[in-house]
Amino acid sequence: MSNISEKNGFVKSYYGKVIQRTQDLKTSTCKCDDSTLSPYIRAIENKIDDEILTRVYGCGSPIPPAIEGCVVLDLGCGAGRDVYIASHLAGPDGFVIGVDMTQEQLEVAQRHLEKQMKRFGYKRPNVEFRHGNIEDLNEAGIADNSVDVVISNCVINLSLSKKKVFSEIFRILKPGGELYFSDVFTGRRVPDYLMDDPVLHGECLSGAMYIEDFRRMLRELECPDFRILSKRRITIDNPEIEAGVGMIDFYSMTVRAFKLHFLEDASENYGQTAVYNGTIPGYTDSFELDDHHRFITGKPMRVCGNTASMLQETRLERHFKVKGDKSVHYGRFECTPACMKHDREESGGGACC
Repeated sequence: MSNISEKNGFVKSYYGKVIQRTQDLKTSTCKCDDSTLSPYIRAIENKIDDEILTRVYGCGSPIPPAIEGCVVLDLGCGAGRDVYIASHLAGPDGFVIGVDMTQEQLEVAQRHLEKQMKRFGYKRPNVEFRHGNIEDLNEAGIADNSVDVVISNCVINLSLSKKKVFSEIFRILKPGGELYFSDVFTGRRVPDYLMDDPVLHGECLSGAMYIEDFRRMLRELECPDFRILSKRRITIDNPEIEAGVGMIDFYSMTVRAFKLHFLEDASENYGQTAVYNGTIPGYTDSFELDDHHRFITGKPMRVCGNTASMLQETRLERHFKVKGDKSVHYGRFECTPACMKHDREESGGGACC
């Protein structure tokens, strides 16, 4: 495939006509594993129509907590599973928009709208599905600074203009808004000849982002700090395709990034602490900001300046008490890997992670 329109046309056909259910995928890359869902989310999924659940194509569970009353946008919503989960979490005062370029998927999502609203007990729909491309959200009517949370499940890798996608995301996010998404990443760059393979592209492999290129891209878009919530090695489970991609290592990762001014490109120490109030539904005892930051309810924890901003200047503010400001700088914040956290705490040290 030699140009963008041909590739986009193939993706539309692949997910509109070739792939009719999750089992039709040729690899395990985009087959969601429900075992990764929290019991809280799984209970909501049980309220969703079976036809929608047979058309789930994703590599994670990019549904953040604490979105009650929020405006949420799902990029590449498909048949609507994540939209409806977000709808339940956002509540009747929230609003969820699903955008997808594949009409066949949107038709499935739309025809279950009334039934899902009744199951959730809503008097009026808090969901709207729109046809459009994630590279240009203007065509879907998404205005500047209008969305609290953007989610996406294994879709951005399919875009041939990823910088446009992320630029659009930060355009439409409100100040303090959040991008929270799952996608396929790699430990090395995918060679050009694999990018032209239509099946590898449709199976979310050849368009996977090299993690360091992703970091550089976000930095260019004035987002110097993003957080990883989970990372697991992907097994392709198709010997022929696996042989074709050679030594490339693929990972399913869930990432969060906030639209915040004045984030720094390193963890800096300003002597700040944070306490989680235990008030997020489904997270009474603890809350994980990312794979380095697990907050125990009621326990003060030292945090770097960026983490303090993420807790103070976003929708998470009402769930945390942050003490201190950035008036005095104490140098670099030594951030401990999650696997060493227990040992460090036991030895009397402290860290935000």
